[in-house]
Amino acid sequence: MTINCHGHLIDLSVPRVMGILNVTPDSFYDGGKHNNLDTLLAQAAVMLADGATFLDVGGYSSRPGADDVNLDQEIGRVLPAIKALHQTFPQALISIDTFRSSVAQAAIDAGACMVNDISGGQADPDMFAAVGSASVPMVLMHMRGTPQTMTSLSQYDNVIIEVTQELATRIAQARSHGINDLIIDPGFGFAKTRAQNFELLNQLEHLIHLKLPILAGLSRKSMIYKTLDKSPEQALNGTTVMNTIALQKGACILRVHDVAQAQETISLVQALKN
Repeated sequence: MTINCHGHLIDLSVPRVMGILNVTPDSFYDGGKHNNLDTLLAQAAVMLADGATFLDVGGYSSRPGADDVNLDQEIGRVLPAIKALHQTFPQALISIDTFRSSVAQAAIDAGACMVNDISGGQADPDMFAAVGSASVPMVLMHMRGTPQTMTSLSQYDNVIIEVTQELATRIAQARSHGINDLIIDPGFGFAKTRAQNFELLNQLEHLIHLKLPILAGLSRKSMIYKTLDKSPEQALNGTTVMNTIALQKGACILRVHDVAQAQETISLVQALKN
């Protein structure tokens, strides 16, 4: 349960936190909050002080129905952010949240040491080769379609079995390109209904059969705030509940907006296990 991030061996036998840093104007919760480098660096400093192991930088909103962003726009958003983060926090482990191989490569050149691909390598035929040649870890998330089409692609006979099977196919593709360090993400909210999201979380431990670390990205998502009839801004308590369940069912990384609360959740769940 270790991954190699540019020579840093990260032990995932104790769960870790990945802080979300979106440099987008339209992400569902933090859109526009970190578009200024000063606010970005200030938020990164707080996240690292609160215990984040990874910082995940994204320049393409993947909320359902989000506008498409062209390649130049995405690069123009993420590269200055990654360069500034790498210069200010040289020991920080920066992940690039993208499904485009050219963005991933540019981000790695700028200081990123992990690729988080919401398409699981399916959107860009060159992604696996780019990650393999860079020798960095890759997060394979499960999604069908694109952020623009995924809400119409949520037909499953058995969501946990089909998600597991589709992830297994993507793992095999990644392995064939020499990618050694893989993390899987079931893709809560991506081509799944609210009921399917809860079913997937309830059976998350079945993904352990893929023998890879599991990332859970539940932070302030609609399965939480719509169920509670609240807004994303009011969904922190619900996020903590969902993260607790994910940890108990085998998650190794929590991808969150609120690092301190996620780190406390990990500490308490670990105390319970011990």
